[in-house]
Amino acid sequence: MNYRFVVSQLGLLLIVLSAVLVGIAGWEVVDVWIGAGTSLVATEALLSSVGLGLVIGGVMWWSGRGGRVDRYQFGRREALLLVSLSWIAGAALAAMPFWLWALLERGVPASHPFKNYVDCYFEAMSGLTTTGATVLGDIESLPRGLLLWRSLTQWLGGLGIVVLFVAVLPMVGVGGKKLFHTEAPGPTPSGMRPRIAETARLLWIMYLGLTGAAILGLWFTGMSWFDSICHTFSCVSSGGFSTRDASVGAFSTASTVVIIIFMVLSGVNFGLYFRLLRGSVKSIWADTELRFYIGMIVFGAAIIIFSLMFIGDPMASTKLVLDEQGNPVMTKRIESVTDEFGHTVVFENEVPKRIAIPVDLGHAVEYGVFNSVSIHTGTGFCTIDYNRWPFAAKATLVLLMIFGGCAGSTTGGLKVVRVWLSLKIVLAEVERVFRPNVVRPLRFGSTAVDTDLKLQVLAYVLAYFLVWVIGSYLVMLFEAGHPRCDYMTAASASMATLGNIGPGFGAVGAVENYGWMTSSSKGVLSVLMLLGRLEVVTVFVLFVPRFWSNP
Repeated sequence: MNYRFVVSQLGLLLIVLSAVLVGIAGWEVVDVWIGAGTSLVATEALLSSVGLGLVIGGVMWWSGRGGRVDRYQFGRREALLLVSLSWIAGAALAAMPFWLWALLERGVPASHPFKNYVDCYFEAMSGLTTTGATVLGDIESLPRGLLLWRSLTQWLGGLGIVVLFVAVLPMVGVGGKKLFHTEAPGPTPSGMRPRIAETARLLWIMYLGLTGAAILGLWFTGMSWFDSICHTFSCVSSGGFSTRDASVGAFSTASTVVIIIFMVLSGVNFGLYFRLLRGSVKSIWADTELRFYIGMIVFGAAIIIFSLMFIGDPMASTKLVLDEQGNPVMTKRIESVTDEFGHTVVFENEVPKRIAIPVDLGHAVEYGVFNSVSIHTGTGFCTIDYNRWPFAAKATLVLLMIFGGCAGSTTGGLKVVRVWLSLKIVLAEVERVFRPNVVRPLRFGSTAVDTDLKLQVLAYVLAYFLVWVIGSYLVMLFEAGHPRCDYMTAASASMATLGNIGPGFGAVGAVENYGWMTSSSKGVLSVLMLLGRLEVVTVFVLFVPRFWSNP
């Protein structure tokens, strides 16, 4: 194992992230100078994090700089280790501005989640893995610099820090291909070029193109430049962090439509965009995964619309009460938080006020389309409290949550291609029961699926559900006795973090957050986010003893 090279590249990653933090700090200074920001404490926290990142990263890079990389000294094991550690170390540094701000800023209450570093790490890991789960109840109280950094972590994680790493740092050399295929979401991105650095650059060019188009689109609908940029970072990365307590519900219907469009586009395999750039338009709609992905969105929206109109309570939805400036009206609520020692702290907290509203056809269509797209792509933006929806609508959201988007996209979940292949494998086995002599090759589109890929798909699906069950059990164990944690809450929290979705059901639903959980539960959920982002097996191999032994 070439440990020195792994350490040096981890150090270099921390240096790159520190450089990004310098840019955010500079923006915050300008923001305060023009009067949009109110305090430079966030700048101090950002710059302190820069110093820490540069020192630790510099030491790691210097100590490991002698580790050469070639085809014999940088293999698959080194790639797997480097990718996993990159997310862990990256989240540790990304969490520092949140924590230092809470410590330095006067007037931050002791009950604020960012007073606890575990909560900050949860928020940072949620950002980098594009999960969108949050511990915050009052998002708008954060300085704008931290809100921008919070959204930017999702944008960086959208196609992966490591893909950017390979694209801009050619010294990775022959190891770059191993890194890319370890990090890239989904089985195998299709339509890509053989040179991995060129592939990574093309992916980021397309990603930047989507980002620029989304920013302009949201700005034209009336969003400020700041809100347009932050929501674009969350939208194209399938993340879900917002700058408002009301999330997307604080903006116009036109903004919602633009966000729906770019959530759908971000859930598409980026290899199809590569084909589009080459002029192969007809082959795009012929893609089986794309048609299944679009079909699931339409199916989900139709079921939700029907359920809200004909099955649910006519007052089954709630909406935020907004003032004249579009900000939520706050009301008092008694809440409790359990720390890692089992002590329950009861405090009064301000939460957004909500009122029940009737569900007419217009609202049903808006909620059905938006939420089916948001959950299916793993973005997790919310405009309504779907906890109060009828069972059929909620079951549909769970199904979409499990399926996820396309392989080679920024989405989470199992991925459509794995779900489709699993269904075809099951149907083929059913046919073999009554027609054992028939040999029918399994195809995905025009591509024949070999036995190895079948086993990989089934093994991943099994591992995914096994991790979900274990995560649910651990959350129930750590939250034993807490009045807000039932099995629905624990199971949906495990699924929402493993699938990189964000909001779940129950006490972690659309209008709730994860701040009330113990640090132990947040630690478990942070691990689930990492497992979901790196697709389970990538992290699992680190716990196999033979992985660390010499070949």
